[in-house]
Amino acid sequence: MRVGQSDIDRLEGVVAALRARDYREGGGSCRELLRVLQPYGAALRRGMMSEALERRLAGVVADLYNLMGWTEFDAGRPVRAERHFRRALELAEESGHDDLSANVHYRLGRVYLHHRSPAEALVQFGQGQRAARRAGTPLSQAILSANQAWAYALLGDVRQALDKISLAPEQFADASGDSVPSWSAFFTANDMAAMIGTVRTELARLVDVRHSRKAIPALTEAVDGYGADMARSRSLTMIWLAVDHALEGDLDRAAEVGLAAMEIADGIRSVRTRDRLRPLSESVRKRVPDINARDLLDRIATFRVSA
Repeated sequence: MRVGQSDIDRLEGVVAALRARDYREGGGSCRELLRVLQPYGAALRRGMMSEALERRLAGVVADLYNLMGWTEFDAGRPVRAERHFRRALELAEESGHDDLSANVHYRLGRVYLHHRSPAEALVQFGQGQRAARRAGTPLSQAILSANQAWAYALLGDVRQALDKISLAPEQFADASGDSVPSWSAFFTANDMAAMIGTVRTELARLVDVRHSRKAIPALTEAVDGYGADMARSRSLTMIWLAVDHALEGDLDRAAEVGLAAMEIADGIRSVRTRDRLRPLSESVRKRVPDINARDLLDRIATFRVSA
């Protein structure tokens, strides 16, 4: 079989379309479609093509595995996710695409971060930073700095967390005007605000509740900016916002935002939205005598059981 530019363009377009669906509807909405697409990518790699096309195809198939790993992670299957990410890294190296390698390291680090292994996450984010610097891509550096800040926040390292989350917007600004590949296109000003709020929320939960004062405006900005195309991100960010309102003692607002987040999450096939309700429950439980706290806890319990 002779493989041409159009064949690779077609595969790349399908991967980008499925990534957009993942953002809207969750990883569970496109896992099976990606499994069907995997053999097609493998078949193309067995075809005849120029060396330049072979390298480009390796990169596209690497991103296919990158997205497969992400959807498995979102569906609550971290072992499968890691296996796909490791394969993505091998193919990205084969293609010579350092920016893609940086993105895979970021996503693999997020698996560790989600499962509360921040030290392991930092290893991946550090490797990703080195790849992003080789590629000369400030956007990827910003993504990785923001996530390094998150990992440091989970470790209770306030200085490192704040240093990294201060650096990320500077790197993000340097990326203005750059062409953006589909794997990093999600990271807009909304996501930058969401990450600032996320880091501050973790510090408020684990170190000093006063960090909520800076988390709330950043998270509110992000929530207001997310559209239907980023429904999962909007729901996840709203849950953090509800956590901060609970930490501040505003149970009325925490209940309002938390219930709205669950309404959005109900239409998304993502385990991560359910998992993020745990810190909200922990924050609300401290105020159980409040009637809004009891009502919100009941709704969270019902939601997670029915999910």
